[in-house]
Amino acid sequence: MPQQHTIPMPQVSILMPVRNEERYLQATLDSLYCQTFTDWELVVVDDGSSDSTPLILAAAAGQDSRVHVIRSEGCGLVVALNSGLKACRGPLLARMDGDDICHQRRLQLQAAYLESHPDTGLVACNFRHFPRSGIKQGMLDYESWQNSLTDHSLAIRDLFVESPFIHPSIMTRRTILEELDGYHDNGWPEDYDLWLRMAAAGVHFARLPQSLLFWRDHPERATRTMDEYASQSFRACKCHHLLHGFLKGCHDVVISGAGLEARAWGRLLAAADVTVSTWLDVDPKKIGRVLHNAPVIPPAELNLNGRKMIVAIGVRGAREQFRTVAEKLGWQEGMDFVCVA
Repeated sequence: MPQQHTIPMPQVSILMPVRNEERYLQATLDSLYCQTFTDWELVVVDDGSSDSTPLILAAAAGQDSRVHVIRSEGCGLVVALNSGLKACRGPLLARMDGDDICHQRRLQLQAAYLESHPDTGLVACNFRHFPRSGIKQGMLDYESWQNSLTDHSLAIRDLFVESPFIHPSIMTRRTILEELDGYHDNGWPEDYDLWLRMAAAGVHFARLPQSLLFWRDHPERATRTMDEYASQSFRACKCHHLLHGFLKGCHDVVISGAGLEARAWGRLLAAADVTVSTWLDVDPKKIGRVLHNAPVIPPAELNLNGRKMIVAIGVRGAREQFRTVAEKLGWQEGMDFVCVA
């Protein structure tokens, strides 16, 4: 009988969906080949590329037995992620996109952290946009904010402000993804939805302080082109999870803020039969007005009386100012209020 050879199971599976990434893919692959940690497999799902991406991947698989390519017929990102997830064999799973670059020690440091912290389910790392020229202030602020979420408690505190991790920066345990039924397609960001489901399931988060992922900015990036990553999609995702968690069973809420962001939240909640009974604001021009049948009052006049509050103030720096006021008034974040902007 011919001998049967079993392929050893790698410690880390890298899951990477791609579509038409010929411009950047080779640089991404090269950053993986340069990793100081070598016990990995790369599961690439080519989701219907029409450029030279399939040729680049075929050459990669021919030269390195750790590279495995799955061909999909343009079924979409979530389908590609889930089909790739089924093919991943390693106990640890890292995400990567076909246009980003890894620091050579990324896999080593993240795998070592998860090995030495068995209670941690996901470890991210700091990231840096590149090329730096042309990066707008909003994206630089997002980079600084996300990199400031240095531990689990800070990530949970700001969980509904924005996505606390960028997808290609994380390493997690494959069993967690399987237990949560993989990625879900609900018309909003599949990665942010996953972090929210992980948090609800009690998964512990961590972040390495080193910048180990370089997030390439370009006009075709998914976060710029896909409807699922538009602001209203993020808002719908947040609202869905809040209604199943922090706001579960609530029939009326207080909204801090009376601007465009706060009003958008008012409409979302009204569609879910949750009434805004009070608006909170510090603008003298707004205080005393009635907005959608509810009064606008200053923080000092508010009696929560068991109600929950959504903080939806879109002005830069307002979130920290609100937290200072809330502390003085005895409101507890995560119990009495949640920041969503």
